[in-house]
Amino acid sequence: MKQTDPARLGWGTLLAYALPALVVALPTIPVYIHLPALYGVQMGLGLAVTGFVLLLARLFDALTDPLIGALSDRFGFRGAHRKPWIGLGAVIAGVGLVKLLNPAPGVDESYLLIWSIFLYAGWTMVAVPYLAWGAELSLDYDERTRITAWREGMALIGILGAGALTAATARMGWTEVQSTGAIAWMAVGLGAVVVPLLLWAVPDQQRSGKTVAVSGVQTWWRDGRLSIRSLMDNGPFLRLLSAWFLNGLANGVPAALFFIYLEDGLAAGAEDRPLFVLAYFAAAVAAIPLWLVLSRRHGKHRVWCWAMISACIAFAIVPFLPTGAFGAFAVVCLVTGMALGADLVLPPAIQADVIDYDRLRFGRHRAGLQFALWGMSTKFALALAIGLSLPLLDAFGFRSGNPTETGIIALIVIYAIVPIVIKTTAIAVIWSFPLTAKKHAVIRRRLNRQSSETLNQAEAAI
Repeated sequence: MKQTDPARLGWGTLLAYALPALVVALPTIPVYIHLPALYGVQMGLGLAVTGFVLLLARLFDALTDPLIGALSDRFGFRGAHRKPWIGLGAVIAGVGLVKLLNPAPGVDESYLLIWSIFLYAGWTMVAVPYLAWGAELSLDYDERTRITAWREGMALIGILGAGALTAATARMGWTEVQSTGAIAWMAVGLGAVVVPLLLWAVPDQQRSGKTVAVSGVQTWWRDGRLSIRSLMDNGPFLRLLSAWFLNGLANGVPAALFFIYLEDGLAAGAEDRPLFVLAYFAAAVAAIPLWLVLSRRHGKHRVWCWAMISACIAFAIVPFLPTGAFGAFAVVCLVTGMALGADLVLPPAIQADVIDYDRLRFGRHRAGLQFALWGMSTKFALALAIGLSLPLLDAFGFRSGNPTETGIIALIVIYAIVPIVIKTTAIAVIWSFPLTAKKHAVIRRRLNRQSSETLNQAEAAI
């Protein structure tokens, strides 16, 4: 008789946990790529105003991550500490998503700000407890990898599905507002099915719903400040975080201007623009196995640098592309998409090595704090990218639909040249990163030795 491995989740539980990642990822393209052009150009708010409003909303989004993480760790309802936050956050995010991607004619900047904040608050209430919940579903090393692979796989399917839907509706003659609105309603409809399934079928770690004592809050706050202060002495952490932030900023600038460049720089029609998005993300998914193989042979940080260099080379071609050069720009999308695959896989793996170094040097387990700062850095980079690129483009007199020659030059420089400069800086920061495979092996041996000594001391005390 075949024995069931108790460390492995059943397929039903695993699928119930992973499916919400698809729903959360569905509106990623509309929210992060379509929104600047949707409100700045089509709704008539102007690029500078739209950029400033989205900057404020995303700064709010970045600051709520550690707050929601701490609250979901400490407070729950009837013993469950992840499910209540996800259930409430899903409702808030659904309302914000429908409002944000289905704007009525005549909306103003306050509408954009209010519903952006509404959406981001709901998303954070879902995403942070959801990711933490995945780590709590199993203590087994390999099973955690399996859970993460299913979750991220579903997320990529969601992104590709949204791109395919946008391309199909564009071919059918739908406007971009209609297409993004359809994605919003699809996400809400699917969420109404998979979120209740998640809350019903997946076990939540039971905890007391009582609040933390005041002394406990004060102790937690003091320890948190000391942890952040000591992290400032962690050179590899700061170096990796700096490169991650710079590369995120370099990726965020062309993302904010992507549809504006396609329309005014390349003269791509509404039916063609979604195909470039689809090619970009498909290349990211397809290239992941390649980066994994190369990183095993040549080191993670060095291969990440190679990926960033390839993206720089691709962006350097953009200023030479004439109007209508769809084939050449598709190649740019494929190469930069492949580089995105490295961005998704390699830096988080390097961060895991940094956590081991931090534990060896400072003797503390604080992976959660480091990944919280990692997530905040990502959101700050995206916020800064859109908050700078759109107003800067507006300052050069760019007007979508009727751009001047100066405006087109400004668009191309900000879209393609600025990311090259920022990525080159990131490459310089991370190129000689000290935590190589050999040095990490030494760190792991020392950590294992410490664990053995601690275990021996505990056994001797019994």
